[in-house]
Amino acid sequence: MTETLAPRPSVIVRDARKTFTLNHAFSLKDTVVSWIRGRKLTSSFDALKGVDLTIDEGESVAILGLNGSGKSTLLKLISGVMQPDGGEVLTRGRVAGLIEVGAGFHPELSGRENVFLNAAILGMSRKEIEARYDAIVAFSEIEEFIDQEVKHYSSGMFMRLAFSVAIHVELDVLLVDEILSVGDAPFREKCRLKFQELIQARKTLVVVSHDMEMVRELCTRGVVISKGEVVYDGPVEGAISLVGS
Repeated sequence: MTETLAPRPSVIVRDARKTFTLNHAFSLKDTVVSWIRGRKLTSSFDALKGVDLTIDEGESVAILGLNGSGKSTLLKLISGVMQPDGGEVLTRGRVAGLIEVGAGFHPELSGRENVFLNAAILGMSRKEIEARYDAIVAFSEIEEFIDQEVKHYSSGMFMRLAFSVAIHVELDVLLVDEILSVGDAPFREKCRLKFQELIQARKTLVVVSHDMEMVRELCTRGVVISKGEVVYDGPVEGAISLVGS
């Protein structure tokens, strides 16, 4: 009799909390007036209030909720872009985040140079980058402009190249934050098919999106966050219904 192995977690979030300080004074005049009137110049905002979440290897999970609910903050904690103020966030394997696409691009460098720079920032070795370079450029569809400085790119060209670099990282966990809200329909379709490839390869996918059709197609599990707390964790259709109600 073959023993069934328990699924290995790719992401573990334990009692994660994140608080932001809000500055209400934007000028010297505002500061002086606030001081005279005895008003506080800052206040705090609890973006996440003790979130617990485990995502197993190979799962496709949608993080849903209204604007300001804490979805993107949670994704940034998982990616390592931010650190929690309390609790802990653990990940297994290489995590690639499509959160701030092109954040590592340098406007004075060419597209070719930025491919190597951004891929290195995402954790790829030079050998890995060289092996995937042709596929990255072909996917982006900007071959004839690849040696131009990216400061001359249109926003669509910039987005396609940045996305292409990130999607070709050898990854275990992919984090996606509203990235398909930009780009033309044919390119979005290419991205959707690439996501399906990753799912078939049993990669872990965590998606933040307001596109419920994409969520329904890519994800089997939905987690709804409201005011920094998890209020639902279950089948994706239940999450979609809750957000839409």
